[in-house]
Amino acid sequence: MDTTKTNNEPETEIDPRLQLKAVQALIKHQTTERLSRIDREFADGFEIINRYTDTVCVFGSARFTEDHPYYQQARNVSAAISKEGYTIVTGGGGGIMEAGNRGAFESGGKSLGFNIKLPHEQVLNPYTTESMPFNYFFARKVILAYGAGAYLFFPGGFGTLDELFEVLTLIQTGKMPKAPVVLVGVDFWTDLDEFIKKHMVDHAKTITPGDEQLYTVTDDVAEIISRINTYNQPVQELTRDTLANV
Repeated sequence: MDTTKTNNEPETEIDPRLQLKAVQALIKHQTTERLSRIDREFADGFEIINRYTDTVCVFGSARFTEDHPYYQQARNVSAAISKEGYTIVTGGGGGIMEAGNRGAFESGGKSLGFNIKLPHEQVLNPYTTESMPFNYFFARKVILAYGAGAYLFFPGGFGTLDELFEVLTLIQTGKMPKAPVVLVGVDFWTDLDEFIKKHMVDHAKTITPGDEQLYTVTDDVAEIISRINTYNQPVQELTRDTLANV
């Protein structure tokens, strides 16, 4: 018997409810896998950062090459801080991140890099003593933000500004303990500093007077170290519970 389907035979339609259930099952599976990976990234990040004390996180553009003055400044400042016994923590990439890790590494200090996995960029720099790759930007940002006792911001782009204002907001709102936030690169940060004071404090009054004192703009290495030493305090151990309470 010929069971070949002819053009005149009606096509069998799939029940839309079965299609919906299949899609829902796929989404549930993918979501479960994603949540599991996120949870592992937090757990692994916590485990690493909790082994270190006196940590200073360095932020800045990944675009600066070794011969750029900002790169050399970050390298020299990080070396000086490392010699004081502090651990340098960065996003593990190139530019300022590499310079920060390099300064600590060449000084014989501890140098952590929390790198992000991207298709065609952000390769881990070779100057870390311990590192961890992340798939998710937000998990990486949590470890960088909550795992440091001080924050140094060198010149950078939108990503650096995002990280700067997130740290300032967390401190301003009491979600993070007060800590030194130092903007290094006076020629780069002065205009932003003046904008904050003139427009946000004085004119529009969108922040409270005194909030502009949450950060310091300086190129002086001795002042940077002094600021870090003044606020030096143990960083709260990072766990899921401590983050849930902030």
